[in-house]
Amino acid sequence: MEETTLNNDIHTKLTEKFGEKVTAVSEPYGLLTFVTYKDVIVNVLSHLKDELKFNFLTDITAVHYPGQDHGIAVVYHLNNMVERVRIRIKVFISEQNPTIPTATTVWKGANWMERETYDLFGVKFEGHPDLRRILNMDDLGVHPMLKQYPLEDPNRVDKKDEFFGR
Repeated sequence: MEETTLNNDIHTKLTEKFGEKVTAVSEPYGLLTFVTYKDVIVNVLSHLKDELKFNFLTDITAVHYPGQDHGIAVVYHLNNMVERVRIRIKVFISEQNPTIPTATTVWKGANWMERETYDLFGVKFEGHPDLRRILNMDDLGVHPMLKQYPLEDPNRVDKKDEFFGR
């Protein structure tokens, strides 16, 4: 079956089940991508796993969009190994209150991915069995992947622009 036909079938089934909770559907490079909401994300993930056979959780990560109302997007990548199709789900959450339900109730393997996303982006996964830092020191006061700090120290004297062609 052709990739676009599979994506259309999946989109139709998701729309029938979740209606307006599935928005911003697109297909960049053939990868079915859509946005949903944190109040239904566990139901959407469960439906994708149990009914549509997306049995492999490839990744959970986040993207920070500073200055926007919902400044953090939690991104899930799933794979249906039987039909050889992938899907991307995005959930936008507030930067001031970055919480979302855990996916460990659907996939046990989400545990470490959520811990990494928490550590790097500060996203708190509600109901996670052991949400704590995994890569950084416990007393680190920031989440390194949030764009909340300057990329370079403007006061550095050891870095002269003329040496770097600027």
